[in-house]
Amino acid sequence: MSDLVLGTAGHVDHGKTTLVKALTGVDLDRLPEEKARGITIALGFVPLRLPGGRVAGLVDVPGHEKLVRTMVSGASGLDAALLCVSAAEGAMPQTREHLAVLRLLGVPQLVVAQTMADLVDEELLELAADEVRELLADSPWPQAPIVATSAVSGLGLPELLAALDALPTSRRDANRPFRLPVDRAFVRRGFGTVATGTVWNGTIRDGAEVQLLPGGERARVRGIQVHGLSVSEAHAGSRAALNLTGVEIEDVGRGLWVVAPDSLPSSLVIDARYHHLPDAPLLVGEPGVVVLHGTREVQARVVPLEGEGLSPGESGLVQLHLAEPLPCLPGDRFVVRRASPSATLGGGVVLDPWAPLVRRKGAAAAAAEAARLDAGDTDVFLERAGSAGLTDAQCVQRLGRLAGERIGDRRYAPAVADGFRAALQASLAERQAAEPLAQAANRKAAHTGALRSLDERAFVALLDAEAAAGRIVLEGGRARLPGWEVTLDAAQAAWCEALLTKAAAAQLDGADAPEESRDRDALLFLLRDRGQIHLVAGRVYASAVLGRLSDTVRAWFVDHAQLDPGSFKELTGQSRRTAIPLLEWLDASGVTKRVGDVRVRGG
Repeated sequence: MSDLVLGTAGHVDHGKTTLVKALTGVDLDRLPEEKARGITIALGFVPLRLPGGRVAGLVDVPGHEKLVRTMVSGASGLDAALLCVSAAEGAMPQTREHLAVLRLLGVPQLVVAQTMADLVDEELLELAADEVRELLADSPWPQAPIVATSAVSGLGLPELLAALDALPTSRRDANRPFRLPVDRAFVRRGFGTVATGTVWNGTIRDGAEVQLLPGGERARVRGIQVHGLSVSEAHAGSRAALNLTGVEIEDVGRGLWVVAPDSLPSSLVIDARYHHLPDAPLLVGEPGVVVLHGTREVQARVVPLEGEGLSPGESGLVQLHLAEPLPCLPGDRFVVRRASPSATLGGGVVLDPWAPLVRRKGAAAAAAEAARLDAGDTDVFLERAGSAGLTDAQCVQRLGRLAGERIGDRRYAPAVADGFRAALQASLAERQAAEPLAQAANRKAAHTGALRSLDERAFVALLDAEAAAGRIVLEGGRARLPGWEVTLDAAQAAWCEALLTKAAAAQLDGADAPEESRDRDALLFLLRDRGQIHLVAGRVYASAVLGRLSDTVRAWFVDHAQLDPGSFKELTGQSRRTAIPLLEWLDASGVTKRVGDVRVRGG
């Protein structure tokens, strides 16, 4: 397994591929075009055995100015770079551009090989080394080792290997979900589709299910190789080849990602911290640029979130508006290039790949949130999720921890949860004002307005939590605010009293509700909700009457196994017109249970 991923960098014809061959014995220029032109066109990969026993995955990149995009693909995800500078020519344009790219990509370690050292004398060699030190003085690698080498004579190769061996082991995050940017795909006879790349995060095991992004196709890993050796798993930092089943070669190619299923967003809008290179032109909502991330290239527009633009050499917060999805995570590095005339403009760090699209009037607020993310305040992710909330898994992925308030199966920012509570209070108050004769509001009727973003399960969880806290009262399927009581005027009270008297007198025949009150239906439901009456088949029954009926039927089952309609009519003295509705009421109340044409004792 690879402990380190190295990549070459440097100007064309400065001997990168020749040096790789001298170190590994492998000539990575295998294409006919490369042989004919004498320059590297495609990325090359080879294992490098270091003196201490570690195996480094070595990526050889092209140095030609027209192939910088390919260079970026190879340089993404490196643990260290091997910068090749010809001792005869010194630093050249692509030397500087490659250094800028390595810096933008956050490559942590650098070793410099002064190639072709056998072509100059010691004085010129020292002058060339001084030039490199000056070039690196204000870079992240001012103390990078500089080793004079010759691939022809073998000069300095042991010292170069020792310098590479002194580099620290890869410190990639193995706890993040697995992902691998595909830099090459091919069909191997007898095996099928094979995708290769550097494992950025996590671990992939033989037999695991994976997803291809963007697109979302699913596949299964049927074999893993690291540097030609079959292994059961590959971890972060490994150069891996994955044999994929369930997809065709047309589905796989450079620029795609192989990831753990449902672990990465495919973003069209990204908030980022961006650095504009000193020699780049003024950036003002730069259109028509290309964002390079991993092995993927996407057309984009770079929109500053602060001020009117970015001057050469400035850094600032931006939003990337992408023409195609870009699977990425916070902390990922990217490079921005102009297509024509070709040039590297800058690059930066992804802050929020789930960012909302920002309009001009919302730029200040978005910039403030992006600044908080840049400072490490991940609570912004929960706040931006708003009323949609985050699942526990999403919360851990974005914030690195569980946070916020859990309602149902989702988590919400405290302000959002407070908003739900306020909306519930307002909804119940509104229902009570609109229906002053209602003992409580139907739960479904209260599930309105801002509360609609909660699914049924979450809404019920909110009701239960608010009831437990004493902020609302639940009565069966209805809810009300504490202290709410229905107040009847004299006419309404008299109507209710008359109906209760009538229902009690009617016994099991039931009573008709008087029509003379304009509040007839509301008063009927009020008496029902208070438990004073039951409404059965359009007739009104006193609760005490049906209570005695329930007792009578339960007593019947002491000596009988079942109750048929005829026996029920004899028992109650009712005709079929009233008996059948009463039997159905007994079923609904759980006193009886219908089995065919008879009833048995209920639960």
